[in-house]
Amino acid sequence: MAFITINRQNFHHNLNQIALKTGSVDKIAIVLKDNAYGHGLKIMAGLSNEFGIKHAIVKNLKEAEVVREFFETILILSDEIVKDDLCSFTINALSDIVKAEKGAKVELKVDTGMHRNGIALDELEEALILIERQGLNLVGVMTHFRSADVMGSELFWQQKQFETVKNKVRQNGFINVRFHSHNSAAILRSRNFDEELVRVGIAAYGYNELPYPFDDFSLKAVMMLHASKVSTREVKKSQRLGYAGDFTALKNMTVSAYDLGYGDGWTRADSSKPYVTVEGLPILGRVSMDFILLESQKDEVIIMNNAKEAAKQFGTISYEMTTSLSSEIPRTVI
Repeated sequence: MAFITINRQNFHHNLNQIALKTGSVDKIAIVLKDNAYGHGLKIMAGLSNEFGIKHAIVKNLKEAEVVREFFETILILSDEIVKDDLCSFTINALSDIVKAEKGAKVELKVDTGMHRNGIALDELEEALILIERQGLNLVGVMTHFRSADVMGSELFWQQKQFETVKNKVRQNGFINVRFHSHNSAAILRSRNFDEELVRVGIAAYGYNELPYPFDDFSLKAVMMLHASKVSTREVKKSQRLGYAGDFTALKNMTVSAYDLGYGDGWTRADSSKPYVTVEGLPILGRVSMDFILLESQKDEVIIMNNAKEAAKQFGTISYEMTTSLSSEIPRTVI
C-alpha cells in the first residue's frame, strides 16, 4: 500500500537551524496542528521530544491528548477554554474570555494586522480587565504576521504594533507572560530574536517559503511519499486508459496501477497537465479514488520527496501537499 517515510535526521537538522536563530532549543514551540502538517502527529511529537523540544502547539484538545506525554506546555489554538494543568488556550475574541472556565491558562491573541483572529488593539485594556475578573491565568500574549514571507515593510509595521501591546500588558501589572509573534518565515528572516518563544511550523518540516533575495537556509524535506504496485498490464498503441480514456498510448507500453488516489488525499488535478513523479514518471490519465497509472514495473515508486517542488506542478503550496494526505496512510520513521 502507499506509505510515507519520515526522515528523523532531516527533521532534527531543521530544528537545529531554528535553534541557531533563537539561541536556545528551549525557545522553540513545534507546531503540530493538522496531524503535524500531515507528517503524523504522534510521530513528530516523539521526534521533537527526542531533540529536546519542550513546547508544542496544536489545533484542539483532541490533538493535545495525543501528544500530552511529550511536552511541558501545549498551546491550543482553537477550542473551548477549560482548566488544564498542561495546556493553555488561545483567546481569539473577547467573547472567549467570558465563556472560559475560571482558573484556565490562557494566551491572548492580539490582531496587529492579520485581521483573522485576535482581539483588536483598542480592545486590549478591556481584555486584560476581563481576564482578571474572570479569574484566568494569563501565561502568554501573541500575534500573527500576515506578510513575513513576502518583500515589503508590513512585517516591521506589525512588529511595532506588537511592541505597543507588550508595553501595555506590562504596564497593567502582568508578569511571567511569554510573548511570541514569530512564525517560520519571521524567524528565518530575523537577525535578532528577543522573544520567549517562536512558533515553528513549515520550516521544521523542511520548507523555506521565503522568496529571493532572503537568505537561503539549509532546510531538508522530512516527508517522502511512496506508492506500491497493485497490478501490471501490457497496453498497445492507441489504447485509452482510465476514466474517460483521457490518456491514449502513443506506443506499446507496460503500465502499472499504484495504490494512491484522491481518496488518500493526493490531488486529482488536471489529467491534461499530468503530475510527474520524482523518478520522472508522468501520471497517465485521470487520478482515481484509490489508484494512479504509471509506465513502470517497479514494485514501489517515489511519488514526492519535496512538497515544495511538487506543489509547483499544481500551482499550490507545500502546506497543502502535506496536510491533504490522509492520516490513514502508514508513516514510518527512517
